[in-house]
Amino acid sequence: MADEDLLIRSRTDTPARALPANIEAEAAFIGAVLIDNRVVEELPVQLRPEHFFEPVHQRIFERISALLDRNAVVTPVTLKPYFEADEALKELGGVGYLARLTGEGQGLLAPREIAAQIYDLALLRELVSVGRGLVEGALDTSEEVAPLERIENAEAALYKVAEGATGMSEAENFRSATNKALTLIETAINSGGHVAGKTTGFASVNEKIGGLHDSDLVILAGRPGMGKTSLATNIAFNCADRFMRDKADGIAKSIGAPVAFFSLEMSSDQLATRILAEQAEVSSDALRKGKISREQFQKLSFAAQRLNELPLYIDDTPALTIAALRTRARRLKRRHDIGLIVVDYLQLMQGSSRNSDNRVNEISEISRGLKTLAKELGVPVIALSQLSRQVESREDKRPQLSDLRESGSIEQDADMVWFIFRAEYYHEMHKPDGPGPNGFTSAEAQAKYETWEQKHEELVNRATLMVAKQRHGATGNIAMHFEREFTKFSDLAPGSWGDYE
Repeated sequence: MADEDLLIRSRTDTPARALPANIEAEAAFIGAVLIDNRVVEELPVQLRPEHFFEPVHQRIFERISALLDRNAVVTPVTLKPYFEADEALKELGGVGYLARLTGEGQGLLAPREIAAQIYDLALLRELVSVGRGLVEGALDTSEEVAPLERIENAEAALYKVAEGATGMSEAENFRSATNKALTLIETAINSGGHVAGKTTGFASVNEKIGGLHDSDLVILAGRPGMGKTSLATNIAFNCADRFMRDKADGIAKSIGAPVAFFSLEMSSDQLATRILAEQAEVSSDALRKGKISREQFQKLSFAAQRLNELPLYIDDTPALTIAALRTRARRLKRRHDIGLIVVDYLQLMQGSSRNSDNRVNEISEISRGLKTLAKELGVPVIALSQLSRQVESREDKRPQLSDLRESGSIEQDADMVWFIFRAEYYHEMHKPDGPGPNGFTSAEAQAKYETWEQKHEELVNRATLMVAKQRHGATGNIAMHFEREFTKFSDLAPGSWGDYE
């Protein structure tokens, strides 16, 4: 490693400062491992070769790890063949250096503490690297001047440091993965509602999908007027409210969670007004116009008091890039430990500047970025999406996977795709003329209206959540109740709508 890579100089040429490291601690720790291989089994941190500052120590520890993985006994003698030709080790005394590492045995006195220090110093060096990259990037304007993008990149790098040094996750063995799976199954059993992930607040939906699973990308799509945002706000509220209630009851493992809601279409106050109207069951239209009674205002006040402590965080920044959204989501995860992210809606987001001329590529980048975010933070992400107008040109208005707008990669990246469909919406478009002051103009007009009205009674306040794709289980339709006046979804009473889906 070149000297200039190990030193930091200020712009005023103040004396160079060495990067934080403790070579003696590294030597002592490696010596302890060579004396007793079991030392590496009970460390407070997962040390990797790159955590060592001295390149020779990196190579030695890398070889030790490889031999231990093969259940071999590691001593200076068994290491000797691998380092006889190592030029850098020759400068330290050759293979005799390996024997000297075990000479004093100081590392055996406190191997856990020494390992923790090696790890912490590696984190500090990583911070220095991030800071240096930020400074060099800010000073380099030869290609472009994009300060916000550099800030986003720096914050992403800092998040990786906070999550554990370099952010490179290790492959886990099947035992570890199995234990995680059993934990999820136990959670589902203990929830009483067969929910393995985060709750949607709807028993019928939870039963169908088993809850919202961590690291899943869920696409909730529909044509305008179907109730996408309403369903998303209902789920966000239900999840945050369940977490708040479980916390008050002293339940440690809640199926609820704090929620981050990225609203690119509505402002935070508009979204809050909608949630207030939903929970107080006051018409949102009347609420906006101020046409409410004293009793309704009292219901609103009670609802507002209940919602004051709700762990629901709204970000209404318009035209967010996928990089900016990921940065903000990481920040909310770090500060509030959010467990669910909602994005309303996908087509209002922007990709990187290099894809701005090709909308299909841009949408593909956004959907991949949302899936990456779900995996990176280990939380479910619900992204709302518009459907193409080709739905309107069909006689059967029920949406299909091919209707997802602008990119097939949305379907590919999603773990689940939901469509929200309300036949009532389309039925009302064909409402015939009703009776005038003197009744119907003809018997035919009356029959036509009565037929329409009968069908309307069957469809009013009815909605269908269509699970068109699900990696974890079967697809199918879920009949739901929708109160349009309050924009509120709820579970359907069993058998109340027959076979309607």
